[in-house]
Amino acid sequence: MTLTKLDLTGLKCPLPALKTRKALARLSVGDYLEVTCTDPLAAIDIPVLIQQTGDRLEATEKGDKGIVFLIRKSGTPTTLETSN
Repeated sequence: MTLTKLDLTGLKCPLPALKTRKALARLSVGDYLEVTCTDPLAAIDIPVLIQQTGDRLEATEKGDKGIVFLIRKSGTPTTLETSN
């Protein structure tokens, strides 16, 4: 297992979520991604993204320097079903 750090400070919506999705795609199951954001909308966007990808949000920490998310790659993506 590895820990990858992704510094997205200064980026505005939707870039933090898009870059987080791209970084998660490169990880192996069980790896961790630590994402640091300053955009307040990331507090909504990143958890929604994690719900969609099926990965696991291990921790969220809000501080003076922004929001830090610790995400574990699970390898079980959630699919949205559509009716035909």
